[in-house]
Amino acid sequence: MKTAVVIPCYRVRRHIEGVLAGIGPDVDHIFVVDDGCPEGTGRFVEESLRDPRVRVIFHPENRGVGAAMVTGYRAALEAGAEILVKVDGDGQMDGRLIPQFTAPLRARTADYAKGNRFFHPDYLLRMPKIRVLGNTLLSFVNKLISGYWDVMDPANGFTAIHRTALQSVPLDKLDGRYFFESDMLFRLNVARAVVVDTPMRAIYADETSNLRASRVLLVFPGRYLNRFGKRVLFNYFLRDFNAGTLALVFGILLAGFGTTFGLYHWLAGEFSGTEATAGTVMLAALPVILGFQLLLFFLQFDILSVPKKPLSALDPQMPSLP
Repeated sequence: MKTAVVIPCYRVRRHIEGVLAGIGPDVDHIFVVDDGCPEGTGRFVEESLRDPRVRVIFHPENRGVGAAMVTGYRAALEAGAEILVKVDGDGQMDGRLIPQFTAPLRARTADYAKGNRFFHPDYLLRMPKIRVLGNTLLSFVNKLISGYWDVMDPANGFTAIHRTALQSVPLDKLDGRYFFESDMLFRLNVARAVVVDTPMRAIYADETSNLRASRVLLVFPGRYLNRFGKRVLFNYFLRDFNAGTLALVFGILLAGFGTTFGLYHWLAGEFSGTEATAGTVMLAALPVILGFQLLLFFLQFDILSVPKKPLSALDPQMPSLP
């Protein structure tokens, strides 16, 4: 299978040469996407490096890592690549690991492989503590939002995707900025693609992250809610209507009724100076308890619904393995 590497570039001129040098001969094409880089990374690659596999694509202005990846993905698909790998240009990813990322895709056991820096405890010792905490919190939220409860480190940008899975994703709708990786997981779940983790050790040196914590706190929550609502609507109401759907609907109704009923009578008692009767308390508490149990059942149902059958294994047009 032809393999292409896409490298989005923004302020990574001092690292890009080492990144390209670390990509082995098993890769057929390398697309360097200069995303309006003020350091002229793309020009530097064109003028300084002579690898015939490398093609530089320019964005006249900065559009974000997601937009750069979509441009690179489209070029790789046009070049006939069947496996498309994302490697950042800041030198944090070891190109020698690319065969480990592409192996499950070649074996047709997965559609999308992503890095996981949490797999081994010694990997975490090399990560800045604030990143460990931030990625741990993001991982739990992403499990809920994306529906991939068996993967960790969702913000990891070292990924490999099979052509079949990528063609099932609406590229024009992918987030153009730093929500790209989370958005990709959401859309892959809707497409029912199989995602696996690949253990990796991140490399931290003098690179500068362009992602700010304030941006995550202000922008990400709204997008998380949007993607979660869309996933639940499509998977549990439009595509299918199952036991998980019933548990979710009745869980919300019962918990909402019990909470509203209890608050109303509690406030009424505070204003009138009377205490609620035992029957009133039970009538408020019982629906809340039952609703909570049903929501837990929905959560368990969702966890067990993680996609298991790779899209590439269902594609009759996929060429045979060598």
